[in-house]
Amino acid sequence: MIDTIKPLAKKTDSKILMVVLDGVGGLPLDLNGDTELATARTPNLDALALESQLGQLELVGAGITPGSGPGHLSLFGYDPLRFVVGRGALSAVGIGVKLSAGDVAVRGNFATLGEGRVVQDRRAGRPSDEKNAEIVAKLRAAIPEIDGVQVEIYTESEHRFVVVFRNPGTPLGANLSDVDPQATGVTPLVAHGHDAVSEKTAELVNAFVTRAEAALADEAQVNGVLFRGYSDVPHFPSFEDVYQLQAACIASYPMYKGLASLVGMDVLDVEGEEDALDGKVAALRANWDKYDFFYFHVKKTDSTGEDGNFDAKVKKVELFDALLPQLLELGPDVVCITGDHSTPSKLATHSWHPVPVLIRSAYGRKDAATRFTEEEAARGTLGLRRGTDLMPLLMANALKLQKYGA
Repeated sequence: MIDTIKPLAKKTDSKILMVVLDGVGGLPLDLNGDTELATARTPNLDALALESQLGQLELVGAGITPGSGPGHLSLFGYDPLRFVVGRGALSAVGIGVKLSAGDVAVRGNFATLGEGRVVQDRRAGRPSDEKNAEIVAKLRAAIPEIDGVQVEIYTESEHRFVVVFRNPGTPLGANLSDVDPQATGVTPLVAHGHDAVSEKTAELVNAFVTRAEAALADEAQVNGVLFRGYSDVPHFPSFEDVYQLQAACIASYPMYKGLASLVGMDVLDVEGEEDALDGKVAALRANWDKYDFFYFHVKKTDSTGEDGNFDAKVKKVELFDALLPQLLELGPDVVCITGDHSTPSKLATHSWHPVPVLIRSAYGRKDAATRFTEEEAARGTLGLRRGTDLMPLLMANALKLQKYGA
């Protein structure tokens, strides 16, 4: 799609605001119940829905559960089946790590392991960033290198950390299997390389896991590591080059900042806690005149879903709803609210269910949807679409696309 859009894109003065409520899609706890979105009291979202067109997005394809990286790539118009990037590189770039050709970045979770190395908690109780940094310092002292390969370890956030393997002169491969079983009650997996150049990386990863568990043996909760999302250096067509947009990213979590940076968005400084969102609103307001596209990310709708906490996810939706008028008062010409995937509390993980999408502009058609919920979105005029359709729709509603053909 980006190859079609690129020659049609044109610069205008109109502004687009894309809000991504991470993992916003949900499920009812009982068959006849309501989802988290439908349960939440959202007067501002409801009022906006009455002025908007709604629909649903499949970020990758029918029945495919997207990770956050593929989900966001799809929203930004990059086919995630064509543009593939591992979580490791997104996280590394998001915290300012410079990757070179031949390096491999890996996304890690600190975990709680019980007797027999059984995974009790894949997120080690979501430790504080301070505790994360303490554990990272301990690992750096214990694992400076493996078999002559440099090992760099970085704090990301809460239970997340990043490892970069550097082997100057001998490139490493990123085509290997996960250590993270993405389940509890089982033992961590053993990494296996899927090609010759990745077999060395798998050996490094397995050695790191063994050494890390030894170094953390005295820790009560953060005593194991799980890996997934291996990646070498990715390259993407520039967002500005494709869409003729000056784009800004407003996010707190490194992974999302990393992805925005890789596609060429400017990543704005955000102060304060993610949960409060005040810093993000301040960054949006301070930079409103400098850009014509804003990506505004809200994380905790996903975190609470992953924790299986239905009521907490409802509260995070309501927290955003209370914030919404501050975003709208800036006067964006096109407003979009959607998610990068569904994270139903009932499943406590990502799922394949489509996410609702809302678009408000001066050029929408009358829509039957009356709320921003999954059920109402299914009634909307936008229908069920691929995630990569979103950017062309936003560009069209902003009058930023020329006619195709004679």
